[in-house]
Amino acid sequence: MSYAHKLACEASFPLIDAHIHLDHYDEVTRERLIQELPACRVQAVIAVSMHLASSKVNLALAERYPSLIFPAFGFHPEQPLPTDEEMNKLLGWIRGHADSMVAVGEIGLPYYARKEAEEQGASFELEPYLALLDKLFALARELDKPVALHAVYEDADLVCDLLEQHGLSRAHFHWFKGASSTTRRMAERGYYVSFTPDLLYESEIQDLARRYPTDRVMTETDGPWPFEGPFAGRITHPAMTAEVAAAWAHIQGLSPEEAAGALCHNARSFYGI
Repeated sequence: MSYAHKLACEASFPLIDAHIHLDHYDEVTRERLIQELPACRVQAVIAVSMHLASSKVNLALAERYPSLIFPAFGFHPEQPLPTDEEMNKLLGWIRGHADSMVAVGEIGLPYYARKEAEEQGASFELEPYLALLDKLFALARELDKPVALHAVYEDADLVCDLLEQHGLSRAHFHWFKGASSTTRRMAERGYYVSFTPDLLYESEIQDLARRYPTDRVMTETDGPWPFEGPFAGRITHPAMTAEVAAAWAHIQGLSPEEAAGALCHNARSFYGI
């Protein structure tokens, strides 16, 4: 364990990482991180999935570490669309393992892939991704599960439209960034957001943390995605949520213990864990 992680693990309050890609770590690193979680007071992690193979890995991890790893199954939008056969296999597999998952996720719209295509002068069809998300929202409604969402900026409004069409009220917008009008809309509908370690150094995220309702926020890492500022050069570890919780506590004028307790309660309430 690095010195920085040792400091994070000295936190005296409970933590939950509400969004992490455990299957993206190499096996040795992943096993080390999982073994360190109890000592770091990380009580649970929500392991989101990219596709069917990813979902299967996360299910296996959850079966090995019950009450610590809670999986979400889905199809991440920042990748090429699945074939109809691949999508049908995924949907069927999720239905067959619905009792093992806490949410449908990670799902959403491909904001970054679309922007990259536009910058390169290439065409990008959003409609097929909207149709895919429509199917996944219908699945969440069918299974009575919350959704873990990748939806930022103008895409978030499209996702809000679809959520309303499907009558879905349990939505978690991870690492959200967007307009004030969108933020107000999300808050009014009771949707949740979560803050990554960039809360410590990104003014846009700090402003969101000041404004969003305190009973609908959580901590996350989106690991293994790397961070900058005080986290530069560090492997993204769920223990970093201690520093996220402390930063949110400072913004809200709360003690670290009080803030972490609220953030932990929010995550448990949303995901039913």
